[in-house]
Amino acid sequence: MKETKSKYAVLGMLSINPMSGYDIKKRVGESISNFWSESYGQIYPILKRLVDEELVTKTVERQSGKPDRHVYALTERGRKELHRWLAEGAVPKVERNEFLLKLFFGEEISPTINIKHVEKYREIQLHLLEKYEMIKQEIENKHADDSNLPYWLMTLRYGQHVSQALLRWCDETLLTLNKIRKVGRKHGV
Repeated sequence: MKETKSKYAVLGMLSINPMSGYDIKKRVGESISNFWSESYGQIYPILKRLVDEELVTKTVERQSGKPDRHVYALTERGRKELHRWLAEGAVPKVERNEFLLKLFFGEEISPTINIKHVEKYREIQLHLLEKYEMIKQEIENKHADDSNLPYWLMTLRYGQHVSQALLRWCDETLLTLNKIRKVGRKHGV
């Protein structure tokens, strides 16, 4: 059976501090969602399995007027499993990118449509850069003394660098597509 990396995302979140399933989902959304996602439908079964494997513990906090809060904490065995996985090399994954697939076959449609696709993609990169800057300011303000901060900023900078490179690619691609469009007009296309 193929090993799920979601297990390690959950163990990693619990290495920061004990959390409920809700807290894990929220923390994923605030921290790693630009390169990793987990749904409640993934998190809760993983937590159950991690408890069964004795990689995490579960305590129940009684709350008046609300449902009980189930809080999970990493065990020493769980930390060792996380360390084992962190020490392994990562396997590169081939990305499935519908935008690039459409562009690859772009000769089949008008250059104007391809230009619109690239302009939209460029806008997405600009918005991502704005988002990354807001995240950077927020984590530097909230977690200035956290020993994880340099690592969190490294992953954030990865996203910034990728978006900056993609913006340059978009500009280059738009120049090429505009040349193609002009040549097509000369030839009555």
